[in-house]
Amino acid sequence: MEPTPRDLEPLLAFAATLDLADPAAARAALEREFPFAGDFVRELGRALAAACSDGRICNQGAPPLQYSRLFPAEEGHGLSADVVRMSAAGPLHEHPEGEIDLCFAAAGEPEFDGNPPGWTVYGPGSRHVPTVSGGTMLILYLLPGGAIRFLRS
Repeated sequence: MEPTPRDLEPLLAFAATLDLADPAAARAALEREFPFAGDFVRELGRALAAACSDGRICNQGAPPLQYSRLFPAEEGHGLSADVVRMSAAGPLHEHPEGEIDLCFAAAGEPEFDGNPPGWTVYGPGSRHVPTVSGGTMLILYLLPGGAIRFLRS
């Protein structure tokens, strides 16, 4: 599997229907439909890791924060897809429409904003300084409408 809209079709179609105003319910629905330990997510993690290793993705920036856009919202059921490889704090930002993150451990025993590898969901209007501690993570993030607003700290 390559990280393209066609390969992510089932995930994108499902994620586009979620109400991100209830992040806990959205996260639970994602885990039910696409379990972190399931074949689809495991294969996606392998594909992202391979694409990162060979420089097809996460080829912008520099450690501890490398990133790339996989595709815009127009190609993914209204959800843009980006991937970041990080091992520290990123920039403060706001999610006007919410954010869905799928986090994979790349090295060590990392946590993303205090959460272990797996699904993390932020509701509309939420803001944070995304932080990976304890190692390195490869994170796929889906943004409704591609909406993200970077803020000054």
